[in-house]
Amino acid sequence: MSAILIRPATAEDALCVGVLGMQVFLDTYATQGIRTSIATEALQAFSPNTIAQLLAQPNVSLTVAESNGHLIGFAQIKLNAPHPMIETPNVAELQRLYIQERFTGLGIGYQLLQAAEQRAALGGASLIWATVWVGNERALGFYPRRGYEVLGEPTYTFQGETHANRLLGKALNLTTA
Repeated sequence: MSAILIRPATAEDALCVGVLGMQVFLDTYATQGIRTSIATEALQAFSPNTIAQLLAQPNVSLTVAESNGHLIGFAQIKLNAPHPMIETPNVAELQRLYIQERFTGLGIGYQLLQAAEQRAALGGASLIWATVWVGNERALGFYPRRGYEVLGEPTYTFQGETHANRLLGKALNLTTA
């Protein structure tokens, strides 16, 4: 495999980030097939226009992993993103950490996570948090190995369906960012 380049996403990446995001989203959440709610969420969340709008937001940061000119993963954070279950001020949300299936287990997710944590710390965050669907066993095992602790058990509702999640968080060291 070629060397992995971790870099900030650009506006030109919107189409590929959207398609990659849709692919990983469907692989992760459409475990019983495609139904209207999943299809609608995927099309809305990962349209090139939606991704372009995210890239234009000053408090959102997308970092991509690239191999031989192909996007294979990305991390998305939002700065100044409080959560009702977290009392710590100045927190950032890891909104997505998506790796194309064939590239999982190679350390790319960890590289993207480190880049996201560094970006959050540079943005002034003292803690980074993420919500993980309870059915995503791989992610539920990944984050604790990287120093994340369970902070709560919120639910997430999309397209009229409510799903159980785990709220995970990690304190960031602002001095080493």
